[in-house]
Amino acid sequence: MTNDTGSASAADDSTPREALVLGDGPRIHPLRVEEATDELMEIMDRMRLVNTAIDSRDRQQLTELIAHQTGEAPVEDLVERIRNLPEIIRTMLRHPRLFVRHADIGVQLLGHGALPARDRELAILRIGWLCQAPYEWGEHVLVAKKLGITSAEIERITEGSSAPSWNEHEQAILRATEELYEDAMISDATWATLAKRLDDRQLIELPILVGQYQAVAYYQNSLRLRLHDGNRGLKAR
Repeated sequence: MTNDTGSASAADDSTPREALVLGDGPRIHPLRVEEATDELMEIMDRMRLVNTAIDSRDRQQLTELIAHQTGEAPVEDLVERIRNLPEIIRTMLRHPRLFVRHADIGVQLLGHGALPARDRELAILRIGWLCQAPYEWGEHVLVAKKLGITSAEIERITEGSSAPSWNEHEQAILRATEELYEDAMISDATWATLAKRLDDRQLIELPILVGQYQAVAYYQNSLRLRLHDGNRGLKAR
C-alpha cells in the first residue's frame, strides 16, 4: 500500500499547499513577552531537551535563556531572548500544560528512543510529507541531513516506499508509515519484514512515533504556524 502524494516534481508543486496551510499567518498569535508566566521555564527546559536530542539550531538559544533564569547570564537580555524564541514555542505557551506533556513524548522519542536515528527520520519525514506539513517537513529535513540522509534520499521519501533504491528494511519503514496513515495499522507482511531487524521495543515505538508526528503535523498546520528561519517548508531537500 502506497500513497501517491509525492512525485519527482513534488518540490515544484508545493506552493499551493503551502499557501493553503500558512494562509495569512497564525490563527492564534504567539504569546507576548509581557504575558509570559512562571510555566515558561518548565517548557523551555523540555524544548531544550528536544532540541539537544536533534542538535537543533535553537539549542544554544534555549540553553542561554535557561542559564539567565538561574542567574548565570546577564539580566538585561531576558526580554529580547524571550522575544526571539521560535514562534512555535510562544504560540504553544497558550496551552502550556498540554504542550509540556506533549513535549515529554518528543524528548523520549528523540533523546531516548529505541529506533535507530535514520529509521526514525525516514518515518517522520514520510508522515510529514503525507500530511503535507510544511513546518514539520522542513525542520526534519534539516535534522535528517545532519544524520547523513542525502537530498536524493529526501526526494525519494516524497515518492514513498515504491521509489527505487530503498533496501528491504527502509522500504518497510516507509510502507509501515503509509499503512498507518491510510489504514491505522501495519499489515502482517510489513510487520514481518520489520521484525527481521527491529526488536519488540522498536516495533512498539514505530507506530507511536508516526502517531506523534502526525499529531504534530495536525497542530502545526491547523494553527498555521509560520516557518522558522532556515526552514524551506515543502521545498526543502
